Amino acid sequence: MAEVLNIESLDLEARGIARRDGKVVFVEGALPAERVTATTVRRKPSYEIARVEDILRPSALRVAPRCPHFGVCGGCAMQHLEPSAQVAIKQRALEDTFWHVGKLRPQRMLPPLHGPTWGYRYRARLSVRVVPKKGGVLVGFHERKSSYVADMRECHVLPPHVSRMLMPLRAMIAAMSAPTRMPQIEVALGDGVTVLVLRHLEPLTDGDLAVLRQFAAQHGVQWWLQPKGPDTVHPLDPAHADTLAYTMPEFGLRMPYRPTDFTQVNHAINRTMVSRALMLLDVQPEDRVADLFCGLGNFTLPLATRGRVAVGVEGSKALTDRALAAAAQHGLAGRTDFATLNLFEIDVEWLRGLGYFDRMLIDPPREGAQAVAQALALLAPEERPRRIVYVSCNPATLARDAAIMVHEGGYALKSAGVINMFPHTGHVESIAVFESLPAEDVLAAQEKARCKDEDAAAQDQAAA
Repeated sequence: MAEVLNIESLDLEARGIARRDGKVVFVEGALPAERVTATTVRRKPSYEIARVEDILRPSALRVAPRCPHFGVCGGCAMQHLEPSAQVAIKQRALEDTFWHVGKLRPQRMLPPLHGPTWGYRYRARLSVRVVPKKGGVLVGFHERKSSYVADMRECHVLPPHVSRMLMPLRAMIAAMSAPTRMPQIEVALGDGVTVLVLRHLEPLTDGDLAVLRQFAAQHGVQWWLQPKGPDTVHPLDPAHADTLAYTMPEFGLRMPYRPTDFTQVNHAINRTMVSRALMLLDVQPEDRVADLFCGLGNFTLPLATRGRVAVGVEGSKALTDRALAAAAQHGLAGRTDFATLNLFEIDVEWLRGLGYFDRMLIDPPREGAQAVAQALALLAPEERPRRIVYVSCNPATLARDAAIMVHEGGYALKSAGVINMFPHTGHVESIAVFESLPAEDVLAAQEKARCKDEDAAAQDQAAA
């Protein structure tokens, strides 16, 4: 039965949050400050999930979703919310996570980094399924909270020319010899180049190859083929082996990569993010800088143009090899060094073995950089980098690692802010700045924390 609810806030799955008799109700399709009627679809002891039936008082921030597939396709969660409000919600989520996970508040919140709202997604993984009940082949993202592939005919977060290819791709797959054995097409755009990677579980026939070449000629794309794992990816035309790259004009860099390598989805925001990171690090010409989880050298090579030397560390040898090659191509081989190492297993002795760094940049995957944070926390004050910039794609692991560095390691969380890398989604990319505190300030902070813990323990004992 439908009930009337007042929506207080929004979570990162774009569900409105209401409360009834102290119980949280997540309302799909509702926005903050709205009054709605909703029907509960799932009940749990501590919360419920409901679905909007009618909006009695709409939010001033509600907008008409641009995509006709919004609500079914799982690619976007916030198209019904004005874009600047999306960013404000992500900024608040970052602040809340710092406090709830790490008991921290940044001394200053940085202005959010904005970029293009539509057509920004230069990397995408599209699923391919043959579904006779829906007309044959489907190519697109999964449906929201489902393993089914959405019946997508357009996508506004993909570049327009890629969106226009969705229906032709369906027809192309249907014309091939084993459409049920082609589960995925990856999209990777470089500067002036569009690459499509076809995952195929059966060998392609000569007819299949002819179909791919005809599609490439008609749509101006390059095909790469992936018969097994990522290491088997290769271009259909060997002449296309080195054409995929992105540029960072501010630093005079062209970064070649393979279509299955990790690169940022949003090239425009990536350029802005790298610029801000270097500005926040304040690298000086004499500085020795570390770039941990360096990947292809997205930060390492720009850092090498500013400091004395930049040392990149990454777990994938294929990526560090490509970073080395890019450094050599740009005349930066003498100012860069790269190492391949699992950064989830390092300790303080390994970190000391690298030598002293004036500055450090950390850009880990979603798992965060807990081992790095613990190693940094064990360094003596004179061994610590003076400033650290941490770029994160997961606020929870950022807050966890920040708590280690601040509460155990003598760093101050100077500033933090969000990077809107993925508009219309709940994904929160962020950047945080840490500075090493003098030894006397560390002792004072530890004493303050000890007293606070003793007071809390005394209050708990008195209450008992």
